[in-house]
Amino acid sequence: MNKKLPEGWEVKKLGEVCKIKPTKNEARARLSDNDLVSFVPMEDLGILTKSFTVTKERLLKEVLGSYTYFANDDVLLAKITPCFENGKIGIARDLKNGVGFGSSEYIVFRSNGTLISDYLYYYLVRDEFRAEGANVMTGAVGHKRVPKEFVENLKIPYPTSLIEQKNIVSILDEAFAAIASAKENAEKNLKNARELFDSYLESVFANPGEGWITCNLGDYIKFIDYRGKTPEKTETGVRLITAKNIKNGFLKRTPEEFIAFDAYDSWMTRGIPKKGDVLFTTEAPLGNVAQLDTDEKVAFAQRVIILQPDEKKIDQTFLKYLLLSDSLRQKILSKGTGATVQGIKASLLKKIPILLTGLPEQKNIVSILDEAFLKTKRLESIYQQKITALDELKKSILEKAFSGELKKKTFQKSFSEELKEALL
Repeated sequence: MNKKLPEGWEVKKLGEVCKIKPTKNEARARLSDNDLVSFVPMEDLGILTKSFTVTKERLLKEVLGSYTYFANDDVLLAKITPCFENGKIGIARDLKNGVGFGSSEYIVFRSNGTLISDYLYYYLVRDEFRAEGANVMTGAVGHKRVPKEFVENLKIPYPTSLIEQKNIVSILDEAFAAIASAKENAEKNLKNARELFDSYLESVFANPGEGWITCNLGDYIKFIDYRGKTPEKTETGVRLITAKNIKNGFLKRTPEEFIAFDAYDSWMTRGIPKKGDVLFTTEAPLGNVAQLDTDEKVAFAQRVIILQPDEKKIDQTFLKYLLLSDSLRQKILSKGTGATVQGIKASLLKKIPILLTGLPEQKNIVSILDEAFLKTKRLESIYQQKITALDELKKSILEKAFSGELKKKTFQKSFSEELKEALL
């Protein structure tokens, strides 16, 4: 935001225009120990949502000691990972007796009268703010926090007129509501496209015709098991595929990891994969399936089993679709074990019963499902592009808002055109 600001705008540090972490003495001065106050744990704070519903109440004496204090119109921001990066934020309103307490992992902002809370909220929901904050987090892995000094020194541009701030907030409220509605529709269509394919896939395997036989998964399939092994990783070398790369129906390129070229032969002693092999994750998550889609040399590790079917009995792609079908997935999940992370042993996986038909019929089914899968992927791509475009539109509007470029007279027409373009 290096653009020249309009006349009547200023730039100050948040610590100059806000009280950060107001003192609990305010609550002590106003209320007695047995008075009720609102209680907002971290799970009740929304994600990039201005309002949150207050459903819990506690006695003041129960929360005064170890929880964070706030009052009506204060802005709450989660400071700990991953809540900060996820965008947990909101404005406190309708608090019992005007007072609330919540997680010790909140940063509380209270305007000194220079800013309205909604204007500050919109400044703090920007992607740029979260990216900057994530880069300066301190503390141990899993317990990193945004330091108070970072938010105190963060500079915010604003019009000195509170009326102008309210006008900007009004524009943002209207625009974000329209974008949220459009995004909800796109996400619903995306979900429907996926569910339609899943339903069609299940119908194929749930209604077998004559000539289908029952056997166990391990009867005609070679299992190459690379679970439990973690190789030494390098910056470049042979691409390493782990459970993180295997999604339902496809391989994801990221995260990209490698092992050294000269380590490949000594590492891949359990079996060498080939293009078309079916890949199966045995835990975290259990049951993701994809097909190896490359002839390049690749290595495997961490919670992955490579399935190589007897090609005289089972078509590779047929096996992929079979494992993606809900009925077989449920059979596999029912055999999973583990209190926190569900997984399955190869010995149990081999005993899962499956239905097979002859190769000609398998290939016919694959042809039909491939076409349906491609249509689904095309639809998913269209809806995902719309969702991405809507997110970019939000970023663009926020940038204009905090550089003084949002004007009610001209915004509605330009926004309508931009929204229409995002949905094309």
